[in-house]
Amino acid sequence: MQLNITFRQFGASDSLKEYAREKVDRVNRLLDRAGEAHVVLSLERHLHHADITIHSGAWILRGREKSDDMYASIDLAMDKIERQLRRYRDKLKSHHGKEKVHHRLDLVNSLKVRHDVFEVSESLESTEPAEASPPSAAGTSNDTAQAAESGIARLVRTTHLAIQSLSVDDAVMQMNLMNNDFYVFQNQQSQALSIVYRRKEGGFGLIEPHLPSEPVAATGT
Repeated sequence: MQLNITFRQFGASDSLKEYAREKVDRVNRLLDRAGEAHVVLSLERHLHHADITIHSGAWILRGREKSDDMYASIDLAMDKIERQLRRYRDKLKSHHGKEKVHHRLDLVNSLKVRHDVFEVSESLESTEPAEASPPSAAGTSNDTAQAAESGIARLVRTTHLAIQSLSVDDAVMQMNLMNNDFYVFQNQQSQALSIVYRRKEGGFGLIEPHLPSEPVAATGT
């Protein structure tokens, strides 16, 4: 397995590198096709963050945790990955045994989504919400830039994900493997860009675009 380790906001440590490598290598015995892994270790506000991503064939496993100790954060992030891996181990093997060629590969290979996470300042949270203004023509990019320039929100993390063509069941599995609360995908059944998300009440929800039916033309009498 190819492993890349990145240190942010603090100096690199050989002992941490070796510890992370040993922990990530443990999943080799549970994976048939472990490809590459990315480990990002960062220090934010005196908390030690570990963000671990492992690619296995077409699937992505991810665990993110934070604590007062970087070694503990690595352990907690890997625990999340191993729990989901054990949960879906048989299904992952069956998928690896019959690689599928998805429809509309040109869309799958070119379309990506960006997920920006912002930290909102306490002063903004304590104030009453201002009257909503209509969205600009530029869309989310302008909103992101304005939020950053205003100083009331700080960009914490940006993730870029390629859109995969999956069934709803497989999209839910991928969401769980990444320990995410939502996942954007192309629905194999409807060919629509869709979102599965975790519901607070339990289970999951599905969001899909729905075009209104064409209005019936009025007929004269």
